[in-house]
Amino acid sequence: MSSLAAGLAIGIVGDAGVRANAQQPRLFVGMILILIFAEALGLYGLIVGLVVASTAEGKGKGLCVPYNQ
Repeated sequence: MSSLAAGLAIGIVGDAGVRANAQQPRLFVGMILILIFAEALGLYGLIVGLVVASTAEGKGKGLCVPYNQ
């Protein structure tokens, strides 16, 4: 979910930033900062997901069983 939110934020800010940069070039630094923070959100979600997946090795072993049992 965090990657989806980061992608959405990057798409919206990128689109609006390119249009605003054409009118006022001094907005470029602010746009880049917002893009960096949105990318950090996606990386944070990836790291948390990897940590959760690596610590949940034995937990939930009986969750996926065939229907014929």
